[in-house]
Amino acid sequence: MIGIIEIALITFLALLPISNPFSSVPLFLSLTKGHTREWSNKQALMASIFMAGILLTFLWSGAIIIEFFGISIPAIRVAGGLIIMKVGFGMLNPKETEELSDEIKEESKTKSDISFTPLAMPSLAGPGSISVVISMAAGSDNLPGYIAISLGVLMVVLVAYLSMRGAPFISKILGVTGLDALTRIMGFILICVAFQFVLDGIGGYIESKDFLEPIIKMIKSITTS
Repeated sequence: MIGIIEIALITFLALLPISNPFSSVPLFLSLTKGHTREWSNKQALMASIFMAGILLTFLWSGAIIIEFFGISIPAIRVAGGLIIMKVGFGMLNPKETEELSDEIKEESKTKSDISFTPLAMPSLAGPGSISVVISMAAGSDNLPGYIAISLGVLMVVLVAYLSMRGAPFISKILGVTGLDALTRIMGFILICVAFQFVLDGIGGYIESKDFLEPIIKMIKSITTS
């Protein structure tokens, strides 16, 4: 049980900064402006369900994807780390322009449903979040591990849901400056997580047969000649 809780917490701490539900608060408020509170709450619930569905699908199918394409676990960790690192630097030094264009926002305002796009995808469950769950899946080889990772994902989904439900209150308390500061802090944590992923990937490759066997063969050829 301790192992499951520990893995769930690690997943939660790794996924929360890159999903960063708090940074989606301004987007949620702008897209739900002019709509009823009941409609906004329904969109928050559906976006959370879609977010969970996207991430859990990639988590449980991660092994199939890795095996189908013949990708090694160290490669997954390094690639995932680089993607996460890019997102982290973007959060640490945000651009002046919004991630979503004004055209997309205007179109979203006229849609009857905004829960899947742009809320769930790409705001809450984008490429970075998907990279995290696939990288976590690559490091687990048993059912309890997958269950633990799933619990961590669901914990982040719960935070995302509560953030959207409480968006007006969060925006009022933190303000634009507070949300920007929180995003930068999340970005720094994300960069640290990304570096750890890359180091684990490189270390895993060095310890693997693909790296050691050629060296051993070369040493044996030198000693026998």
